[in-house]
Amino acid sequence: MPHADSSLVPESIKTKTEFWNHVYDQLNSLLDGQRSWVTNLANASSLIYNSLAAFPAFGTDPTRAVNWCGFYLDALFFPSPRFSTHAVSDPQTDVLLLGPFCGKPACQFINVTPGKARGVCANAFIRRESVLVPDVDEYPGHIACDGDTKSEVVCPLILRRPEGDIALGVLDLDCLAVGGFDADDKAGLEEIAHLLVAACDW
Repeated sequence: MPHADSSLVPESIKTKTEFWNHVYDQLNSLLDGQRSWVTNLANASSLIYNSLAAFPAFGTDPTRAVNWCGFYLDALFFPSPRFSTHAVSDPQTDVLLLGPFCGKPACQFINVTPGKARGVCANAFIRRESVLVPDVDEYPGHIACDGDTKSEVVCPLILRRPEGDIALGVLDLDCLAVGGFDADDKAGLEEIAHLLVAACDW
């Protein structure tokens, strides 16, 4: 099967639970034999984004479309010498750097330094728990990369290690509709986040 066909959604899939189980299985197949986090996160963002566009609950109504799907990664875990000299003068500042994504250009980094952090991605990363936002205009400190976004869901990427867990970054999705995501979406994305963390060499 061509890799692009992974994003096709069979007509028999009607519920969000069925949809996310299907995306999980398709992603699991795409990850087989590949341990590069760059490759796997790139394919994951494309698969999720294009599968959502093909699913009637999101894709057939342009006012309910998911307009962004991608990753932000902790700059302390993925250091970039050029980043520290061009964007942040204080080496103690911790930020999430924009990673693989599908959608319009986005914020290059998000501050996650305790006491300075704000926004949905920062809160999910710091709290190490998913954040579901029905209406971004009602969320304190929301960072608007795209003014058309009305709802958002963010899941942290947590690497479990005997010496302690490490927050690697977040999986972030935006939607054009208020209330675009629900608990089923959050649960499905959390399973995908777990799969991705286990499937990559960090």
